[in-house]
Amino acid sequence: MLMRCRSRPVLWRGLILAAGVGMVVGGLGTSAQAIPGQTSTLSTTANVVVGSSITLTALVPSFVLAGNPGETDVTTDPAVTMLVTTNNNEGYSVTVQSTTPTLNPTLPGNSDTIPIGSLEVREAGTTTYNPPSNTAPVLVRSQAGPSLPAGDIITNEFRITIPFVIPDTYTAVLDYVVTTL
Repeated sequence: MLMRCRSRPVLWRGLILAAGVGMVVGGLGTSAQAIPGQTSTLSTTANVVVGSSITLTALVPSFVLAGNPGETDVTTDPAVTMLVTTNNNEGYSVTVQSTTPTLNPTLPGNSDTIPIGSLEVREAGTTTYNPPSNTAPVLVRSQAGPSLPAGDIITNEFRITIPFVIPDTYTAVLDYVVTTL
């Protein structure tokens, strides 16, 4: 009987231990369930880098001044127009420069030329004409601030007093340059 008494507490301890282990192991075997409304948040910053741009478009490809020696002719129709588009907040300038020191004849055998300084240019609406040069650009427009979103229409007027030269068409290439300030 003594033996029996001793086995009973051991048996009880074994049953309690087994039940505890079963609860722990059984608890691990249950399926996980989502808990609604939980969130985790992080942020990012959008950075848009806008560069400065400038374009010169729609420049009239050529213009004609005509007359007899001693007469003065001014470009009026069509005027020399161009479109400047820039987002530069400091503004822009427009210059013109001749590629040659003279207006050169187109007829073979004609050796006459017209000095490029005989041709004069100004921004429409201003009063002072300036002679273009082949050595330095001539400022024909300066603006503080950006152009309109669709661009600024720039108009230049040219004039010349026709010199005493052989009848011909005299030409020179004029380069326009727009520069951000």
